[in-house]
Amino acid sequence: MKTGDTQPKSVLITGATDGLGKALALLLADRGYRVFAAGRSSQKLADLDGIAREKKLALESMALDVCSDTSVQSAVQAVLAKVGAIDVLVNNAGVNYTAAVEDLSMEDWRAQFDTNVFGVLRVTRAVLPRMRERRRGRILMMSSLSGLVTPPTQGAYSSSKHALEGLSNALRMELYPFGIDVVLIEPGYIITGIQKAAAELSKPYLEKGGPYAPLYAQFFASVNSMRAQSKTTPEDCARVMLHAIETPRPKPRYGVTSLARVAKWSKRLLSDAAIDAMLRRRYGIVRER
Repeated sequence: MKTGDTQPKSVLITGATDGLGKALALLLADRGYRVFAAGRSSQKLADLDGIAREKKLALESMALDVCSDTSVQSAVQAVLAKVGAIDVLVNNAGVNYTAAVEDLSMEDWRAQFDTNVFGVLRVTRAVLPRMRERRRGRILMMSSLSGLVTPPTQGAYSSSKHALEGLSNALRMELYPFGIDVVLIEPGYIITGIQKAAAELSKPYLEKGGPYAPLYAQFFASVNSMRAQSKTTPEDCARVMLHAIETPRPKPRYGVTSLARVAKWSKRLLSDAAIDAMLRRRYGIVRER
């Protein structure tokens, strides 16, 4: 994809070493974009570089920790030094702590928001000045089905995605005068590396037992079943994101997977009480006597 001055469009993708971010990085590079694929794992970055060399793709990996001001500023300046501008930013980096609101430690609450909300802020604020100067750009925000509906044990993750939705809604208005589009991507269940990472982060809470132990067991049984039934792949989601990048007039949000679309319409058509009743049935939540 070329810009008006015939140069390949440049794209910075956070969390690009696995899952949805990796699928998008490879798809865009294959279509001629100049891709900067950012992540924290040196091994995964090296693996991605190996794929790029093998396929002769214009993809360059780079170390970036969205929780570090210094790391973000250094990475963005390195990209700008090489290509002069970032045409598209994809805020894909994210983590998921699964635990009841009461169980989850304050340290882990902060870690959840530092990556999923403040990390997005760090990267977006670092990229915006140059985009504003050029009067063009596009920012994709990786939200979630949990940004629409909050299942039990997902209080922290869902809260972070609701915050991302609100942040994106504000940015969409504020950046409109400068020709910058802000687009939310809202996937449902897609099998990626985030599930394994979430299980590791949540392991201490699952092992300690306590009053929420039955809920944890039911939640993971339900989620694993739904993921096993999901036919949507990371590559499917990448194609939706590609459309959101290339279409002249992107929608404010794109749902990915049929479940995400069902959740969207359920929020519009059903009362909170009805949605709560559906979730209680799914996760076996009953009032104790």
